[in-house]
Amino acid sequence: MTSDAKARMIEGAARLLAEKGLQETSFSEVLALTGAPRGSIYHHFPGGKASLVAQALDLQRTRSLAVIESARGRPAAEVAATFLDAWRRLLLASRFQIGCSAVAVAVAADSDDLLERSGAVFRDWADLLAELLALGGVPADAAPGTATLLVAGSEGAVILSRAQASIDPFEAVAGQLVAHVAGVSGAAAG
Repeated sequence: MTSDAKARMIEGAARLLAEKGLQETSFSEVLALTGAPRGSIYHHFPGGKASLVAQALDLQRTRSLAVIESARGRPAAEVAATFLDAWRRLLLASRFQIGCSAVAVAVAADSDDLLERSGAVFRDWADLLAELLALGGVPADAAPGTATLLVAGSEGAVILSRAQASIDPFEAVAGQLVAHVAGVSGAAAG
């Protein structure tokens, strides 16, 4: 198995986590999705499924932090809009079939390590969002709570939109979140 096959498996696992959840993300499913050879699964993932899931979470964490980072230097409401737009695009492109891999792991993890890893994804998002929101005009003391509100609100909105196969719940929540961030940052400017 080449490192390309390993990368495909990690990518496939990340997709399956977001689409089907932790319990359905098996090596068999990952192999079927990616076409990777079965031969050296445990060579690249010596910890078994937990190792594969951990690396898939790391991949999603890295990608999502890059999206958030792309809003550096923008006003706070644009930081929020950038974060939310990534979710909107994912929901629409997948026809509401893909959600959040970190949520999938958080609700079904059977190990402290995986639960901690999923929690770290949310903490890292909130930490970076708080930094960028403060740079964008949200008062420093309000930035951490506002960032947590963005993360929690977006996750709930994604879940509602998936369950209803409609962008409407997401748009309703996203609109309120951006308005809240604009209000908090505007109050600081005023």
